Order: sequence, then C-alpha cells, then structure tokens
Amino acid sequence: MTPRWWALVAFGVLLVALVLFAALTVPWHRAPAPRADQVAALGQFPPEQVARARQFRADLRPGSYLSMALGLLVALLLGLTPLGARLVELGGRPFGDHWLARAVLGGLLVVLAGELLTVPLAAWRHTIVVRYGISTQSWGGWGADLAKSLVVGALLGGLALAGFFAVTHFAPRWWWAFGAAGAAGLVVLLSFVLPVVVEPIFNKFTPMPDGPLRTELIQLADRDGVPVRDVLVADASRRTRAVNAYVSGLGPTRRIVVYDTMLTEATPDEVVSVAAHELGHAKDGDVLTGTLLGALGAALAVIGVYLLGSWSALLRLAGVDSIGEPRAIGLLLAVVALAGLLAGPGQAFVSRHIEARADRHALDLTGDPQTFEAMQRRLGTVNLSDPDPPTWEFLMFASHPSTVQRMAAARAYARGER
Repeated sequence: MTPRWWALVAFGVLLVALVLFAALTVPWHRAPAPRADQVAALGQFPPEQVARARQFRADLRPGSYLSMALGLLVALLLGLTPLGARLVELGGRPFGDHWLARAVLGGLLVVLAGELLTVPLAAWRHTIVVRYGISTQSWGGWGADLAKSLVVGALLGGLALAGFFAVTHFAPRWWWAFGAAGAAGLVVLLSFVLPVVVEPIFNKFTPMPDGPLRTELIQLADRDGVPVRDVLVADASRRTRAVNAYVSGLGPTRRIVVYDTMLTEATPDEVVSVAAHELGHAKDGDVLTGTLLGALGAALAVIGVYLLGSWSALLRLAGVDSIGEPRAIGLLLAVVALAGLLAGPGQAFVSRHIEARADRHALDLTGDPQTFEAMQRRLGTVNLSDPDPPTWEFLMFASHPSTVQRMAAARAYARGER
C-alpha cells in the first residue's frame, strides 16, 4: 500500500482506539443533582452577590469573545491566504531561507502575530478583574506574567516546530507516522515536565508549615491510596484573591498545592474537602486518562493534517505546494484553530463528567456533604463565579459542573441518592 493508504488505516485505528478508550475511562454516569436542589442552593446566595457575579461575567464576556473571534480570524487570514507563507519566508530570510530557520523563526512570527494582536483585549480583561477586586496584580506584575508566558510558549513552540519539520524534511513520505508518534510522546512528556519546570516560573511554592492541616492532608492522601511527595503553598495572593487547591504531578512528582488565599479565606475542613476532590483525580487516574486521550488526539491530528494535504484547493489558498513544508505553518494553525473550536464543547462535556466524579470521590472520602456544600459556596463567593450560568454558555465552555449543580449533588448525597 502507498503511504497515504497506510495513513488512512492508521487514522482509522487510532480513531477507534480513542473512542474505545474514552468509552471505558470517562465516567458517563453523573450523580443526581435535582433542579429543585439547585434552585434551593441558589437561594443560599444573597441576591446582590449573584447580581454582582453575573455583572462581572457580563463585563468580561465582550473581551473574552472578541479575543476568541480575533484569534480565529487572524488564524484563518494567515492560513487561508499566502500571508502566512510570506511571514514564514520573512523569518527564514536572514538565515539564507534555511528550512529550520523558516520552521522555527517563521513559525514563531506566525504564532506571535495572533498572540500580540489579542494583548489589548487581555489588558482590557485585566482592568475588569482589578476593578471587581479579583486581581491583586499591578500592571508591572501582569506584564511580567505575560512576558513569561510568551517566552515559555516560544521555547516550547520552537522545539515542537523544529521537531515536526525535521521529520517532514528528512522523511517526506512517512513523516505522518513519525510525527504522530512524536506528537503523542510530547504530550506525555509535558504532563510530567510542566508541573515541575513551568509552574515555578509563575508561582513561588513553599512547604506548608507543620501543623494539624498539613498532617490531615497527608493522612487524607495516604488513606486514599495516593500518597503525595509534599504539601505546598502557592503565593497566589500576589496576583489574585481567588481561592483554589490542586494536586499536581504524576507518581514521584505528585504534590498537593494550596493557594495561600485559601488558607486565609476558607476553613481547614473546606481546604480538606477541596483536596479530597483533587485527590479523586489522582485516584481515578484522570491526569493519566487526559494525557492518553491528548496523546491519541495529537497523533490523530498529525495524520489528519497529512491527509488534508492532498486537498489541492486548500494548498492553493495558502499559497504552498505541500502541507509538510514550513511555509504551510499558517495553514496548520488555521486547521488547529478550527478543530479546537469544534471540539471545545465536547471536551467541556467530558471534563464536566470527570469533575463530577471527583466531587463524588470527595464526598465518599470525607463523608461530609455539608462541608462540601459550604466549600462550593465559598469558592463561588470569593471567585465571583456565576452560581447558575446561562445554559448556552455552560454547555459551550464550562469545564466543571456549575456551583448550584455541585451543591445540589451534595444535598442528594446526604439523602443517600447515588
């Protein structure tokens, strides 16, 4: 068979593997959260607080959606016209149009064109979160974080571009196979590396001082069968008043991380409840599941791009001869942007089910639905989230059940409904 036929076979096999793996690992059943309980939970919030949270989200919405629309528009403009190819040529010109210079420098020019155009909208959103008292960051701190993000993105993006186009350059007929394997491997590698290498760039982590809370969190993890390396406190207060906690890392790098804001805003029992939810992700292998789903998706994307490369009309629009050449970076990013937009609601749907299972795990582990409900109310209050958001927005973008859904699930659990 020709390489294209092998690619079609591989695409079909990976697609079936992805569907089967998702069917077996994603918790499609969700614990009950009766609407009557959701309405009752909503009544626990002062009306003025709900109104303020909804106004906050309404004020953020134009900047967020304009940023999405602008990012997509720029991606399509650079990918479906020769403009993207010309930017890539511009990046490679100082180095004699070497393919590697085109791939890395030209590719970063294409990526940064979209990123930089959305910076004013990000700044607009920052003014809003400061005005509502969620952000504590000065413009200097905000700019420093933005610069760090761009540098980290450029380093990771440059390595990915160099690796991908090295494969297309040296294996022009079979690059889809090597590229798919490399993309899947990169996803797995980053799952281990990012928590250890990238997180400290943006936050300072210090061990939680010895005391009852630290002891209880470590004992909770041991009782759950997911021992952690350490319990750390992140200096989140230097940029936000929001509260959160999470379990980071895999295996020997796993640790519980608690925002310093949570230690001042929440009760110790509420911190334990949040940690129990996060331990649920580790207990059920959600990070590993997400990593493997991401790896399969990345491999499918590479093969899909290869197959798409036979669409001559698309190549003519982009002004390129092959989808495997660096000049096609704009086209690749346009395809990725469209695919991400279409896949977003499905990814959010899967994420909500996984988060609901982690909620149930927290209830089972602590046996304390009252504290779980109080913790959800606290998170919604301090983080100024809409406890019962619009249905269309929730279905499109929400990665977690809504606050009232989580509170209702706790009430149903307390009644013995499973």
